[in-house]
Amino acid sequence: MPNRLAQATSPYLLQHAENPVDWWPWEPEAFEEARRRDVPVLLSVGYSACHWCHVMAHESFEDAGLAEYLNAHFVPVKVDREERPDVDAVYMEAVQAATGQGGWPMTVFLTADAEPFYFGTYFPPESRHGLPSFRQVLEGVAAAWTDRRDEVGEVAGRIVHDLSERTLDHGGDGLPGEAELAQALLGLTREYDEKHGGFGGAPKFPPSMAIEFLLRHHARTGADGALQMAADTCEAMARGGIYDQLGGGFARYAVDREWVVPHFEKMLYDNALLCRVYAHLWRSTGSETARRIALETADFMVRELRTAEGGFASALDADSEDADGKHVEGAYYVWTPAQLREVLGEEDAVFAAELFGVTEEGTFEEGSSVLQLPRRDAEDATDEGRAADVRARLLAARELRTRPGRDDKVVAAWNGLAIAALAETGAYFDRPDLIERATEAADLLVRLHMGPVARLVRTSKDGRAGAHAGVLEDYGDVAEGFLALAAVTGEGTWLEFAGFLTDIVLQHFTGEGGQLYDTADDAEQLIRRPQDPTDSATPAGWTAAAGALLSYAAYTGSEPHRTAAEGALGVVKALGPRAPRFIGWGLAVAEALLDGPREVAVAGPVGGALHRTALLGQAPGAVVAAGETAGSEFPLLAERPMLGGAPTAYVCRHFVCDAPTTDPEALAQALRGAGG
Repeated sequence: MPNRLAQATSPYLLQHAENPVDWWPWEPEAFEEARRRDVPVLLSVGYSACHWCHVMAHESFEDAGLAEYLNAHFVPVKVDREERPDVDAVYMEAVQAATGQGGWPMTVFLTADAEPFYFGTYFPPESRHGLPSFRQVLEGVAAAWTDRRDEVGEVAGRIVHDLSERTLDHGGDGLPGEAELAQALLGLTREYDEKHGGFGGAPKFPPSMAIEFLLRHHARTGADGALQMAADTCEAMARGGIYDQLGGGFARYAVDREWVVPHFEKMLYDNALLCRVYAHLWRSTGSETARRIALETADFMVRELRTAEGGFASALDADSEDADGKHVEGAYYVWTPAQLREVLGEEDAVFAAELFGVTEEGTFEEGSSVLQLPRRDAEDATDEGRAADVRARLLAARELRTRPGRDDKVVAAWNGLAIAALAETGAYFDRPDLIERATEAADLLVRLHMGPVARLVRTSKDGRAGAHAGVLEDYGDVAEGFLALAAVTGEGTWLEFAGFLTDIVLQHFTGEGGQLYDTADDAEQLIRRPQDPTDSATPAGWTAAAGALLSYAAYTGSEPHRTAAEGALGVVKALGPRAPRFIGWGLAVAEALLDGPREVAVAGPVGGALHRTALLGQAPGAVVAAGETAGSEFPLLAERPMLGGAPTAYVCRHFVCDAPTTDPEALAQALRGAGG
């Protein structure tokens, strides 16, 4: 018998619909049931591509005996953290405060008032490695609930009080300036791994937002060290096992500091952010590797993640079936020398092993290797035609393997990131098909995720909108995608839609002194209204919204949007010098603020030489409006005619305008910063 999750739009919840556990979704009725039965709530939070979530589900939630005990003593509630990032954020903050660490699966026990009193992450079926078994945890919590209820209530009350007492120093004492951005660069330099690229040690995550800051800082100031860190990190990731050397696209992170062995899940947000990063790196350097990686990653997203409705799915799992039918992490991606020989024959297998670093002992598990490009000397001496042929044959053979599962839900924020990446990559590299895919995804968001009053729904699946309200990152990232699409296509309707979304940010997400909240003022009230200005795997909603507000103000001259952007950036002044790795997107937006951002109006054909030159300008956060009819699509084009009938560009910043020009080279010069 399916449980209550059978009607969910989340693939993660649907994976648990046949469990013997009597799961509830997160809804008021679950807590009413806990109050009626006088039992605690077991909150289990995870996501579709989470390896240990699957392990715990198989070990515990599919066990009939354990499920019987759990159902008798608790109301079990299952949450997809990607669908309800607000619920995840609030309880993860509590878990981290109580235990000093967090992660998924997250296991939290709550009162009927949703107040937490006991926490954990993964629990094994039998006690091991210092962890109690899940059954022991359930029995212990049930006993405490029955025998020491006053103590449970005191703990829950204290935790909620402590969370409510946490105040955020949002840096309302002004804007980030030259000093703070220079300190941020110095902080990144200290944490930079000179040997392997990236920041910090293992595990190592792609630092997409920090690289955007480094590229913008170089463009504005000419700081060569910033560009070198960005370029070397991108080179190391592109050569490493974190990048799929056959099919394109990036895994979530590397378990080592050398980028060799990935955690194999592939997320839409990582690939959208990195596609854009490599496109921007090409724009700054002309690197052929950057161009290749940007295009291969864009093609991966379209080929592997695009849904029938035109949006982009959330993720591909890390696990898939191996040749023996067992679910194994990385089975789809790794190779042994014997497998190379089977596909390629002896001679080409030796060539491929040398090229991709496949060894007899292996770089992963059980003698298998993750493909990488470890030796520049071997690559330089390689016959490119032969390498391409080997890649194609290995990819065709891999297609016959069992594919990893796909999380088909469409998340608004992550699709906004994909729209921006595909639109810009398509424009830079003359790939109109990528711009079309970006436009189709944007159409889906407008049609399915935006209501008549421009309130976003967080997710959809199979053309059906989910029930959960969008959070701040949805508004910020979708507006960012729409603004990028407006710049590339010259269609002012995307600017208009971005305006609707940024207006909602002003009305429902903005607090006193410029601070922003992750949930709207009329959203479901949790034990704490979450707000977090720091980047995680994606730009913080706070700074994503700040960037969209700033760009929209540059396009329209709207003072309220500019003021809100500046107010929100106070947090970057506070945190940028102290924790630059974790507020990279905020630093990138601050670079745009210091540079203007520049406003570029191209009176002339969309896709023409001047428009293309404007899009390729490196000035941080510059906004571009193009069209032949003055003022009908963009306020920036108003009263800006073509001079002598020739396409004409106008560049302004800080209320001062350059002389208009019809010369693409003069425009390119005007859009170069000190690093150009």
